[in-house]
Amino acid sequence: MKAVEKKARRRAAPKDGSGGRSPARGGWKPIETAFGRPRNRLGNRFVYVAISQRARGLSIGVNLNPDKRCSFDCVYCEVDRDPPGRVRRVDVEVMAAELERLLLLQHEGKLGELDWFRNLPSELLELKEVALSGYGEPTLCPNFDEVVREVLYLRSTRKLPFFKTVLITNGTGLDLPPVTAGLDLLCQQDEIWVKLDAGTQAYYEQVNRPTLPFWRILANILALGKKRPVVIQSLFPLVNGQEPPWEEIEQYAQRLKELKAAGAQISLVQVYSAHRPPTGPIANTWH
Repeated sequence: MKAVEKKARRRAAPKDGSGGRSPARGGWKPIETAFGRPRNRLGNRFVYVAISQRARGLSIGVNLNPDKRCSFDCVYCEVDRDPPGRVRRVDVEVMAAELERLLLLQHEGKLGELDWFRNLPSELLELKEVALSGYGEPTLCPNFDEVVREVLYLRSTRKLPFFKTVLITNGTGLDLPPVTAGLDLLCQQDEIWVKLDAGTQAYYEQVNRPTLPFWRILANILALGKKRPVVIQSLFPLVNGQEPPWEEIEQYAQRLKELKAAGAQISLVQVYSAHRPPTGPIANTWH
């Protein structure tokens, strides 16, 4: 397993939305940056663009949860679920057209002409991935396998350069038949990133506020990890100003050791920081 990759600690953005300030002539002015901004749908229904700290550059995302459905209610979640989602299923034909248009825009170097990306260095506009993610848990998408098949079909036409596909998941639906069917279509260059924020059932309930037991997440990671390498993604928030107990971190490390010993292929453990403010008041600062 590679060494744990730890992102720099960051406090939550100010409530005024400035995203941080820097000194300038005549006073303090906001820093203009694409990091920490909401996902930019560019008028699309299902496909968006983001500069991702975890991908280390440009990520084109497919929102598999227009209904905002999720099996977790993480204390650090940025998604506001009070306004209801518009539709439940992804319209695969519309999604494919949107994805092809954005991939072409990126390939032709025209993303840099948009306001959010105009001042970014060219290396940050290099495509790192097409992410299967969204406003909830993507494995709960009722036509998950159809979406994956269409994304991979677009890649297979070779109209555009090869792109890596990444599934970003909390692991709860990895054992569902449409999901296993979709994941079997991925190639070796594709990746699956699975969330693991805890080492015990109690802390898992406190931070992720789930609908499924902790053992189910571990079992799904193990089953998948026996088939192909997985990336573990972890975020340890300050909850009401309190860091995770050291004993919890030890239990978390122990769960990883147990998964490895049982045969899970864990290629990377990525400890990352949230970079958009949470919608709830509990995790008002984070690692």
